[in-house]
Amino acid sequence: MTLKNTLFLLAIFFWAICAFSFIHTPKASSYSIDELRKLYSSGDNTTWPEPLLDSVVMPYYQEIGSLPEMQFPINNPFSKEKLKLGKALFFDPRLSSSKQIACASCHDSEIAWGDGRRFSYGHDRQLGKRNAMTLFNIGYYDSLFWDGRASSLEDQVHFPLQDSLEMQSTPEIAVKHLQEIEGYKPLFQAAFGDTSINFEKIKMAIATFERSIVSRKSKFDRFIGGDSLRFTDQEVWGLHLFRTKARCVNCHHSPLFADNKFHNTGLSYYGRKFEDLGKYNVTNNPSDVGKFRTSSLREIAVSKPYMHNGLFPHLEGVINLYNAGMPHPKRKQHQLDDPLFPTTTDLVQELHLADEEQEALEAFLLTLSSRQVRERPPAFPH
Repeated sequence: MTLKNTLFLLAIFFWAICAFSFIHTPKASSYSIDELRKLYSSGDNTTWPEPLLDSVVMPYYQEIGSLPEMQFPINNPFSKEKLKLGKALFFDPRLSSSKQIACASCHDSEIAWGDGRRFSYGHDRQLGKRNAMTLFNIGYYDSLFWDGRASSLEDQVHFPLQDSLEMQSTPEIAVKHLQEIEGYKPLFQAAFGDTSINFEKIKMAIATFERSIVSRKSKFDRFIGGDSLRFTDQEVWGLHLFRTKARCVNCHHSPLFADNKFHNTGLSYYGRKFEDLGKYNVTNNPSDVGKFRTSSLREIAVSKPYMHNGLFPHLEGVINLYNAGMPHPKRKQHQLDDPLFPTTTDLVQELHLADEEQEALEAFLLTLSSRQVRERPPAFPH
């Protein structure tokens, strides 16, 4: 072998070593992968590296972690009988005016308690205007829907019931339909102590069932709980990026991986087709234009499509747009004095993530999903 060939082979060897290190070493971090693995799987999040947070987030930041036990409200405590009734009502299309659309029509356990569609079909096959959010872990939210218009799970029941694009019903119609079904009387008796049927009981029972829709332990939960070999090097790196350079924890923190707040991420389509003003439609506060709920990242592998309008069918597209800094619309001449012109939150900004960093981030996000279990529909009372 000539000296020239030997030098060429050595150059290829060292290039391969450098390329491997480039792929597997976290960027902009003083920690090695082994150090990060040890810290994040220690079972003690106080030893974790400091998250990269904006100053406005620091006062209310909650560290990511495993979900706590679900809490039930004092005025609607848990009971197995109420859960059983709530499940029957959730799956029963007879609450709708047509007797054809149930809560489960848009929230299917086989599709991450969503429906896998950009927009859902409702009454007379009409299409809704927003993506049906997954019901996974819905009991941990402070308010409900993309725009926060419901203050509790009990409160949210009447919104889809009365929406003309969804069930096009009323509390009175729902109660009337159920009163005609003899088989519901023993279920109400067991859950509430008497056979009378009213809408307050219906709401309490459905809310009880919905609070039972909780994620199982994910790969992430097991890793941070001490199973240090559960994550690949790429997933460890992705977790660290999630908390630091990728800035995800500014909005997606707490065990829910959501801050229970509303932000404008630049997707209101203001003044264009598909315009949606978000929380403003509820509050009429100009500062709320374009703001939507931060969705939980738990079960993200199976809860596509993403965003309030179901814009992204794949997680890669979401990451790409966040990496680019999300849209920041600029006012045109005729909009200079428009009090409703939306302002994209400063919490999203250009990230400058390399391709392999985006891939590591996606690999980590996929660890937040748990084993899916189909909820067997109940036998309907007759």
